[in-house]
Amino acid sequence: MIIAVWVPLLMPLLAVPTARRLAESLPPRAAAWLLTGCAAVLAGCTAAALGLLTVAGALRLPPVAAFGHLQRALPGADTMVAVPAAPVAGALLVWAALALARRALRHRAELRAARRTADAHALAGDLCVLPDAAPDAYALPGRPGRVVVTAGMLRALPPAEREALFAHERAHLAGRHHLFLLTVALSAVCHPLLRGLRSPLAYALERWADETAAGQVGDRQVTARAIGRAALAARERTAGPARPSAVLAATAGPVPRRVAALLAPHAPADRPRRRPVPRGRRLGAAALLACVAFSAAAAVDAAADLHQTVETAQGEHSGR
Repeated sequence: MIIAVWVPLLMPLLAVPTARRLAESLPPRAAAWLLTGCAAVLAGCTAAALGLLTVAGALRLPPVAAFGHLQRALPGADTMVAVPAAPVAGALLVWAALALARRALRHRAELRAARRTADAHALAGDLCVLPDAAPDAYALPGRPGRVVVTAGMLRALPPAEREALFAHERAHLAGRHHLFLLTVALSAVCHPLLRGLRSPLAYALERWADETAAGQVGDRQVTARAIGRAALAARERTAGPARPSAVLAATAGPVPRRVAALLAPHAPADRPRRRPVPRGRRLGAAALLACVAFSAAAAVDAAADLHQTVETAQGEHSGR
């Protein structure tokens, strides 16, 4: 077990760069789902590996083995590694659990505070206008979700571009994009290497909202101008209302790259023939699937091996 249990802890070294590269070649929506799902699975395998290391090492200590109704500590040639690794893995597991709870509570508190601020001002449907001169706009999730915009941002954009900006923020709310970011943020608590997925995920979510807004407005150039103008206005502000860290905004991320993507020649969605999947994308998808599957299989194999070892020890005890 001691060999298989390390695989989930090391696999993000290969999986994260592979996922980042593959996401660059995918449509924004598919890239967002890919990055989020990959992070969640790898984080779950990491937590399982830490738990298995903790249990396996603890059961090799006679007091813990006796508490588990074992006649003697678990046998195995890996005792010299498993026993010292157990307290380290256990400490990491407890720290991750506490950090997860703290991160989730902070996320909830930030959204509640922002919602109280939004509800204290005038509402027009799902639109909340803050009387601040500093340009800003973001999607505030909740029930119902709100598009929060400042008076400064409204003054910075002409009417057509305002509608594009609102469509962008509504796309974040409709797609529940904040849950994608939260999933990756919580996954990164379990394994620090998974932090590398947050930046490409944020970009994919913004591109997803860009394309949705362009489709609703019916003009990709207007959408591109709205995003570029809003980003420039927001960058020039020196002070303004505090924005929750968990929300998404049209002014975030690599705006020039997003604008260029909107202004690039757009292939019609109803083309009669689908283009073949590029070979590089197929290889990247196969490599990422192999990494994730190998990590999950190693965790399952380690758990099955530990279970079999415990059952053997219990059988020896009952047979005596």
